Amino acid sequence: MSTLLAFVVTLGVLIIFHEWGHYRMARACGVKVLRFSLGFGPVLGRWKRGPDGTEFVLSLLPLGGYVRLLDDRFDAVPPDRLHESLNQKSLWQRSAIVLAGPVANLVLAVLLFAASGMVGQEEPKAQLGSPQTGSLAEAAGLRAGDTVQAWSDDGQDWQDVRGMSDLSWQLARAVGDRRPLYLSVSSGEGHSSRQIMLETQTLGSRDLDADNLRRIGLGGVWMEPVLGAIQPDSPAQAAGLRAGDRVLSVNDRPVPDLSAFQQSVRQSLVDGCVQSMRLQVQRGGDVIDTVVTPRLEGVNGQFIPRVGVGFAGRPGMVTVHYGPVEAVQQGLTRTWQFSTHSLKTLWRMLTGEASVKNLSSFITIADYAGQSARLGAAAFLGFLASVSVSLGVLNLLPVPMLDGGHLMYYLFEGLSGRPVSERWRRLLERVGITVLLLMMSLALFNDLTRQRVRTETSACPDSCLSQCAPK
Repeated sequence: MSTLLAFVVTLGVLIIFHEWGHYRMARACGVKVLRFSLGFGPVLGRWKRGPDGTEFVLSLLPLGGYVRLLDDRFDAVPPDRLHESLNQKSLWQRSAIVLAGPVANLVLAVLLFAASGMVGQEEPKAQLGSPQTGSLAEAAGLRAGDTVQAWSDDGQDWQDVRGMSDLSWQLARAVGDRRPLYLSVSSGEGHSSRQIMLETQTLGSRDLDADNLRRIGLGGVWMEPVLGAIQPDSPAQAAGLRAGDRVLSVNDRPVPDLSAFQQSVRQSLVDGCVQSMRLQVQRGGDVIDTVVTPRLEGVNGQFIPRVGVGFAGRPGMVTVHYGPVEAVQQGLTRTWQFSTHSLKTLWRMLTGEASVKNLSSFITIADYAGQSARLGAAAFLGFLASVSVSLGVLNLLPVPMLDGGHLMYYLFEGLSGRPVSERWRRLLERVGITVLLLMMSLALFNDLTRQRVRTETSACPDSCLSQCAPK
């Protein structure tokens, strides 16, 4: 129920604000607004407001909205009301009305990012666990417990890293732009500071997917390797492990943090079969040796080794909070970064440099809406801001039926001195509808595929309970 409510709020706020941009600019330009609709299809409820007679309606299908303007090309307009017709307005006024919707979403994103920063939220600080073996992070010299203090595009202009989410976002930008990411880090004890370069420009693709994350190899958030709850009938229980045990070594290799232990478990899978692990753990004042054999389990379409333990360690937390002026500055910066990143990603999908699997539908939006709402007001405001940016950027694409398509019509009219003919307009609208349906279908297919993979691998099949993964 919370996910549904968060999804409804997300759609309602962003659609209303987008259409409100069109509405206010139309009124400012003297165009009569006939209808302001939240949703498409059959009308569920209607209200009229003010002397201008604008009809505000709630329609059945909530995935969008529209503002219907008086237009003498389609409406019977008395001569004394022609001045209120969209078609009678100047080219710049019509362009401003179309542009106002996406701009409203971008302005809203700035305000939401700023509000999220002023509210503030607790998040893990950017203290990293052990880098993965053979990764870019290991090659760059990152070590368990290193804390990232600042980042840079070129090793010159340094920006503070407030928390782990900030580091993750800058990493995604570097991978997408195919450039290195410079980091200023301090040791776990905080006694020294050094600069390193992650050579993310060497990655094969511009997607921050699972494969590239493994190649980059940042060890996640640093936590102590202290075991939590032991699952019943698990390999850990069979090995006699207990909650509170601190893992000292695996196969005689020291374990400095949780990430190193998790890597050791993953590396127990050799040539499709799991190998037993010799563990040395500290229990109170005693040091105990034991052997545990991980069990393969299906997770997100892959079979990975697990030992069946929780972890009692907790990451270091920081409160990321901005003052009003800095929050607005951050809102502007984040909106610009999200906008350019979205445009670059769309272009890379068109040119084949990025996977079309990046497209997501309302299913993913609903899922993320629920997750962010459960994390608190700041996280939900930040989520709303990112979706608002996406909505604004998407509507600016030069696709008929979108705002960007109408701007292309007006560009043609400005260059040629004549409007696009109705014949060409109808043809282009059919093309636009086809493109949008293909995009929506692909996004929905991606989401359903991800859901199916999660469902199919949530429970491990009998063949997976053996010591070797199914071929």
